[in-house]
Amino acid sequence: MKFAICNETYQDWPLEKACDHISQCGYDAVEIAPFTLEDDPRRLTEQHAADIGRLISSAGLEIVGFHWLLVKPEGLHLTTSDDAVRSATVLFAQHLARLCGAMGGKILVWGSPQQRNIAVGQGYEDAFARATDAIRQIAETAGPLGVTLAMEPLSTAETNFLTTAAETVRLIEEVDHPACQLHLDVKAMCNEEKAIGQIIRENSEHVVHFHANDPNLRGPGFGDVDFEPIADALRAIRYDAYVSVEVFDYSPDPETIATESLKYLRQCFSHSSL
Repeated sequence: MKFAICNETYQDWPLEKACDHISQCGYDAVEIAPFTLEDDPRRLTEQHAADIGRLISSAGLEIVGFHWLLVKPEGLHLTTSDDAVRSATVLFAQHLARLCGAMGGKILVWGSPQQRNIAVGQGYEDAFARATDAIRQIAETAGPLGVTLAMEPLSTAETNFLTTAAETVRLIEEVDHPACQLHLDVKAMCNEEKAIGQIIRENSEHVVHFHANDPNLRGPGFGDVDFEPIADALRAIRYDAYVSVEVFDYSPDPETIATESLKYLRQCFSHSSL
């Protein structure tokens, strides 16, 4: 198993300093939130991305790809009935796919709950069809670049669209493109009725990326979720990509989050029964 951590964990640290610490901790890779590189990621060029990729590689790290895709700029949306907004969203995501490929990344984690919510008065199936069309267009750009869209189910507390793995897989199968697959997040799966291990096993053919965290918004091992059954399930489906630490509560400090999260994950995966 390969372990990664998201760069926004380090808040205002320069990327070079953050990557040095991530590498020293023993992680294999870093996952990037584009808005941490440039307040408006539209201003980033593929040359910028390639330069950043070399900086990350020089620290001995691989690059997972991007997440928190639609935080900035404002005004983007996946399911909106406004064709101009949806078109701008597709163009922006295609730009991110090109940046990700230039940087050496392989994954675009599609979370962005507020930017996919179905608006009051809009029909679900109409919104689903619009999302399907948009994601297919993005996948058609991403695929030839070696980049995969990893669609992320999120809890009903965050969004009203794609709130379970089953609903998300329905979208993936409707998109019907190899560059559109499934991302699973522990915090989000805790909101489902099914056990996390069952969700992982039932969706094994689509899982390409995985976030390790806790419903308390902190890292793995900082809350009540037992990761040993999760490790068992991932091993059972022969998952061999990244388990990436993603937190939303940055206390007590980046160093503690990074070191203790990785220590706990290694312990759980070493104790896994498979």
